[in-house]
Amino acid sequence: MFDKLGLSGVFGLVLMVVGVAVIAWKAPVVAAGLTAVLVGLALVARGAIQSVMGVFGMA
Repeated sequence: MFDKLGLSGVFGLVLMVVGVAVIAWKAPVVAAGLTAVLVGLALVARGAIQSVMGVFGMA
């Protein structure tokens, strides 16, 4: 998976994890909500990308 993300993708993923960890240190409930939002956003983006790829016959 990491080879498909590239260096900037891995760096972005690390920044997201560190950011949520910093928030969790001060406010665990807020961090849980933020994590749920990020996972939901990732699932929506994945579905949209697969839909667009299907339209172009790439899926």
